[in-house]
Amino acid sequence: MKKGIAASKGYAIGKVLIKVDLDLTVEGKTVANTEVEVNKLKAALEASKAQLEKIKDKAHLELGADKAAVFESHIMLLEDPEFVGAVENVINESKLNAEKALQDTVDSFLAIFEAMDDEYMRERAADIRDVGRRILTNLKGYSTEGLMITDKDTIVVAHDLTPSDTAQLDREKVTAFLTNIGGRTSHSAIMARTLEIPAVVGMGDITAQVKNGDTVIVDGFSGAVIINPSKEQKEEYMEKKAAFDKEKEELKKLIAVETKTLAGKRIEVCGNIGKPEDVHKVLENGGEGIGLFRTEFLYMDRNNMPSEEEQFEAYKYVAEKMEGKPVVIRTLDIGGDKKLSYLPLPEEMNPFLGYRAIRICLDRVDIFKLQLRALLRASAFGNIKIMFPMIASLEEFLQAKEILGQCMEELKAEGKAFNEKLETGIMVEIPAAAVMAHELAVHVDFFSIGTNDLIQYTLAADRMSEKVSYLYNPMHPAVLRLIKMTIDGAHSAGKWCGMCGEMAGDENAIGTLVEYGLDEFSMSASSILKAKQLITNM
Repeated sequence: MKKGIAASKGYAIGKVLIKVDLDLTVEGKTVANTEVEVNKLKAALEASKAQLEKIKDKAHLELGADKAAVFESHIMLLEDPEFVGAVENVINESKLNAEKALQDTVDSFLAIFEAMDDEYMRERAADIRDVGRRILTNLKGYSTEGLMITDKDTIVVAHDLTPSDTAQLDREKVTAFLTNIGGRTSHSAIMARTLEIPAVVGMGDITAQVKNGDTVIVDGFSGAVIINPSKEQKEEYMEKKAAFDKEKEELKKLIAVETKTLAGKRIEVCGNIGKPEDVHKVLENGGEGIGLFRTEFLYMDRNNMPSEEEQFEAYKYVAEKMEGKPVVIRTLDIGGDKKLSYLPLPEEMNPFLGYRAIRICLDRVDIFKLQLRALLRASAFGNIKIMFPMIASLEEFLQAKEILGQCMEELKAEGKAFNEKLETGIMVEIPAAAVMAHELAVHVDFFSIGTNDLIQYTLAADRMSEKVSYLYNPMHPAVLRLIKMTIDGAHSAGKWCGMCGEMAGDENAIGTLVEYGLDEFSMSASSILKAKQLITNM
């Protein structure tokens, strides 16, 4: 038995197909005619763009707009004059062949991005590597059609799978995948969860441990992989798979069921979304509202600020689709690990504790008001609630409310409709806000606990760092105490309290959170039905 990181739940039994990496070794040559090499490069760029457009359309259809956006950013890189111009300059100035010029340029870009402390920028390095491989593959004349999979119950084994590889997997034939490298937050892992394909990543050398045609069992819950299992092991996992599939079907009965504990306490189970289109998955899984709309994704993977009208249409779309169910929309939360190319932020020693989220909005009132006006206008079309992130003091919340009031006055003067009684709350993710919950609750309409940051701030453990991952514990007594203080603080003033961090969908934590009196849970769409089942049986 081999162990790795369980990246996507489920069980699979199938035959191995090893993804063979193409020989992309590059030999540097001096050329006499640089124009020929530049034209070769341009042809490879055009071919790469056509391929990515095709993959993007497939990803949009099968995975949703937010996953397809990865390929939009890849296309933008192909069209980036700074990147393409750098390759052409190397060809012309160094008289190098196109392949070598491309590799040298990609390597220099990677060195810059991978050296950055910022997690988002390091992820961009993976995109540059993926695009570079695609262009080089086309320069060398190789096929880029991906894995040729002909058999059902195929388990793909690879050193790594790029976003392009994962998006092209045939769900009718691929039943799981295994990789040498990667983690739960890698592109391939996220897409596996969206596709609902079991996956185990970070296995070290699984490509060397198996051969084509081997039978393997994949346990996407524990991260275990059994190579050439015995008859008894096959039977055991076939039973587990059948039970899991049956449970998924059973859970569908809860789609239209209102979530209540056995004692009759009403609890809302909602979904987190990043793009307007994600609302469909929440509804398909029985979501009773949107507990977190991460609006920063409307601002990312583009070259300019979204207009008031564009934002209004996005918020209105979600509000109307939810048909009166609550829609909690978080105002712009950038900084830390999220950057915008068109909004330069200062370099900081510790950006997670610096100029980010509400701190930027209160400083850049022009950007903030544009979003607040769009949110207010959309509130006329559904049950929208506004949530301010990263609040550390009452003063910040009151300042945000004052700016919101100014937007209300402007819209009244313009004769534009909005809900004058819409609720405003804060995301409790800084320990100071949890400690001050009783005082803050007097002024807000609700709290939503953002456990991802609350845990890392409380335990001084960077959630991106593997070295201190043992400290990042949602059930740490200090974290639980802050959560309880926040819930009690809200209830002391007659306000409701929700949770929108990963902990809300943690099956091991749900019982404790119900016991503490949490009113609303918000999580990824795929976790909703299981959470509803757990709560209705309590």
